[in-house]
Amino acid sequence: MKLGVYNAILHDRPLPEALKVIANLGLTGIEINTGGFLPAVHVPTMDQILESDAARDDYLAIFEGTGVSIAGLNCNGNPLHPKREIGEKHAEDIRRSIRLAQRLGQDRVVTMSGLPGGEPGATTVNWVVNAWNSAALDVLDYQWGIAADFWKETDRLAADHGVKVALELHPQNIVFNTADVRKLIELTGATHVGVELDASHLFWQQMDPVAVVRELGPLVFQAAAKDVRINTANAALYGVLDNSFRRLSPEENRTNLGGDEWANEWPKDSAWDFVALGRGHDTAYWAEFLRALYEVDPEMLVNIEHEDVSLGRIEGLQVAAKVLRDADAALSASLHLTN
Repeated sequence: MKLGVYNAILHDRPLPEALKVIANLGLTGIEINTGGFLPAVHVPTMDQILESDAARDDYLAIFEGTGVSIAGLNCNGNPLHPKREIGEKHAEDIRRSIRLAQRLGQDRVVTMSGLPGGEPGATTVNWVVNAWNSAALDVLDYQWGIAADFWKETDRLAADHGVKVALELHPQNIVFNTADVRKLIELTGATHVGVELDASHLFWQQMDPVAVVRELGPLVFQAAAKDVRINTANAALYGVLDNSFRRLSPEENRTNLGGDEWANEWPKDSAWDFVALGRGHDTAYWAEFLRALYEVDPEMLVNIEHEDVSLGRIEGLQVAAKVLRDADAALSASLHLTN
């Protein structure tokens, strides 16, 4: 498999230093953020690359001799946000990332499906997670109409540029499970829109990432290696949809998500947490995850995303990389035995 790191955790250092970190982990790929919720820290010359072959070649030269190559682009955001200063910016980031991918010889862009408001004129998103009443289905019908129009257009752009767009099945998005993926493809007829299989968001929804990979098959375009630990005592009391987040003040260190929206502090007595690989599911599980991905595409890009707040940036990557390498070795050994 092609194993790497999503670079957001390494935005604290220049790109050449980030590449050294990844090479020292025994990994060979870097998934580069190109907009959306986060700035394109490691592609400061993006506009020039889109226009100038010299700028493109200068950028690609940074990777020469490092043992690390680009493993897809990432512009996670909300392209359907009802506030134009967020939605339009994130939508344009996706379009620009598609064009940039072609310029850089890449064919994968990771993002999210997005989430509109619940009705015309709305200014906030509306995530319906249990549509037991008719009004909730009315909201979903409205949202799916917006999503279908956007993704039909984006699919055409992606096809024109030879790029496949991989959607992360993430909360507060209209597409967050297997049925939603099927529905989006049915509504749009998309040929270049599929899934980035981030196992972490499936774990807390009580889904099995291995089963999802095998169900979606060729619709899985890329994968993220991130684990989840269910804190069973808290989950028993609060459930996995607990909303005990704390709003951070302007004086605190906080992440802007676009416009006037910010990331909140995670619940202290959380029902579940993002953790490094191996701290929620063992190496044997991750070997089976890689096996399912291998069955879809032996060249699948699988990139670590580090969000374990109990571990430092490098420490967390080291823990995850060892588990991922060991899982890949176990997969390789089993394939060798069966050949």
